[in-house]
Amino acid sequence: MMVRDEAELVDCVRGAQGRLSLCGGATRGLVEGADALSLGGLSGITLYEPGSLTMVAGAGTPVAEVEAALAEQNQRLAFEPMDHRGLLRTNGEPTIGGVFAANVSGPRRMVVGAARDFLLGVRFVDGRGKVVSNGGRVMKNVTGYDLVKLMAGSFGALGALSEVSFKVLPKPETEATLVLHGLSDREAIAALALAMRSPFEVSGAAHVPQEGITLLRLEGFEASVGYRLSRLKELLAAQAGEVEVLGAAGSAARWQAVRDVDAFHRAGGDVWRIACKPSQAPDLAEAAKADAHLFDWAGGLLWCRVGAGVDLRARLGTFDGHATITRAAAKTLKQLGRFHPQQTGVARLTAGLRDRFDPRGIFHSEIGGLHAG
Repeated sequence: MMVRDEAELVDCVRGAQGRLSLCGGATRGLVEGADALSLGGLSGITLYEPGSLTMVAGAGTPVAEVEAALAEQNQRLAFEPMDHRGLLRTNGEPTIGGVFAANVSGPRRMVVGAARDFLLGVRFVDGRGKVVSNGGRVMKNVTGYDLVKLMAGSFGALGALSEVSFKVLPKPETEATLVLHGLSDREAIAALALAMRSPFEVSGAAHVPQEGITLLRLEGFEASVGYRLSRLKELLAAQAGEVEVLGAAGSAARWQAVRDVDAFHRAGGDVWRIACKPSQAPDLAEAAKADAHLFDWAGGLLWCRVGAGVDLRARLGTFDGHATITRAAAKTLKQLGRFHPQQTGVARLTAGLRDRFDPRGIFHSEIGGLHAG
């Protein structure tokens, strides 16, 4: 069922006799064993103030509509949210509410922050059918529950978003990417770490082993990008063999492929997303024994493609981070759980929050807890 406004959403939640699985454009699939409730009808940009770098939109507003409006003012969503459709082989349109509900953040996350860091305010309907509003249209301190941050990455476990307000940023004049060829995983992570420690303001740092390339993105004014690019090449001269430079168009296309994990789209198997310390990434990649893997966030994010049903958490053992299943069959998700198991104290806190916001257990989510994404 699709709701057309917040009043209908309230009625649906209050009248629910079973569990509800919330979705926007259904691009990340649906939770089995619950009735689908689409928020895609809660669509439209209700306020956009380019001078204040803020926008307010219905949760069901397509991301494409948001990005088109921002592009007209030479602005953007700085955290460059991933489009899951190619990886998950789904249709539909990603929505801005879905982006914030899942805290979807792309390669630029390591320097500008995650989606949740740009969320200013929310309106949502909790499990009792009560409309809750928190935050506003500017960054500010709050007292009590910071529901804005709590809802970001909650995956519909606490309530149904109806409206979001968020911060945007100006687009840079240009971008370029330095491509290093032929580095091993360990050499690549060392080179990325060196680049990230430099003063040259790297906004993307990835390694794609299947192609033997290591990527470093620079953005800003054209003269600045050119200068920083030449200095970065000098800095990495000892680490790099063959070096290539991608101009603005090639750079944008390459980073979209990294963002959407394009290398895994046409291959079978399960896909896992591992957040970890960059220094641990090469060891984890080795332990994973994956059919394919790639690194983003200078090694802080490791994507692995493994055989169907493989328990990657068992292979990885204990590490500082978490492993999430992004793509797998329903049987595997039921057996292993999509999200990393929580420690006892965190699990108790999560259960308390869910009891507070959804005492009837209306919102059916695979999430056992609330994750940073």
